Amino acid sequence: MSADRLRRKPYEKRLFQFQSELVKLQEWVKMEGRRLVVVFEGRDAAGKGSTIKRVAEYLNPRVARIAALPAPTERERTQWYFQRYVEHLPAAGEIVLFDRSWYNRAGVERVMGFCTQEEYTRFLHQCPIFERLLVEDGILLRKYWFSVSDAEQERRFRARLEDPMRRWKLSEMDLESITRWEEYSRAKDEMMIHTHIPEAPWYEVESEDKRRARINMISHLLSTVPYREVQRTPLEIPPRPAPTGYRRPPRLETAVPDVTDDLS
Repeated sequence: MSADRLRRKPYEKRLFQFQSELVKLQEWVKMEGRRLVVVFEGRDAAGKGSTIKRVAEYLNPRVARIAALPAPTERERTQWYFQRYVEHLPAAGEIVLFDRSWYNRAGVERVMGFCTQEEYTRFLHQCPIFERLLVEDGILLRKYWFSVSDAEQERRFRARLEDPMRRWKLSEMDLESITRWEEYSRAKDEMMIHTHIPEAPWYEVESEDKRRARINMISHLLSTVPYREVQRTPLEIPPRPAPTGYRRPPRLETAVPDVTDDLS
């Protein structure tokens, strides 16, 4: 590991501090009825998923949810391109974290030929309009691009390939991105030209060091949302009432067996 990579202890300390602030942000969003959308985009293995995991770790899943859409169905392919994403936008008091988003069209669909030139050109025209409409309607929209070098990406791919617990993260599409590195780079550059707009700018996260990337991204998100700590309703655990003679029946025959004897 490179000497300039963030050490675990200071990383975990700062991460917990920021996660505490994310809980305050969540309560503010809920109390004020705000709507927050955070878009996570970037190269395969750039650290998007692990960052989303840390952002959502202590948040209420009823308030903050992750939207990671699968490939579109045949029916969805005939809809307006943004339509299936609109269904996942937040209502008042909600946060949505997009693990990849409508920008699939500007990246993988463009490079892999999953869309036509006409569909791609239409996307570049409509996307800024779509995002301006979201912002004009009061949605807080934040877009993060996670950057990683080709050498670091390949190192992470190899680590996944050799780890049976993370092998599922690696697909044939991921591996093909190695041979199409420059094509993806050009697609990303063109996407930025058309969609880096004042109402919804892109924020680039350097992700050679995943720990630094997580800290920097969360810190930036917190700095761009005008949240404040809200007063919560005081709660008090009531005294347990006196027993009235209830007897628990015998345990079910299908009770889960205890297999932890050797762990004591």
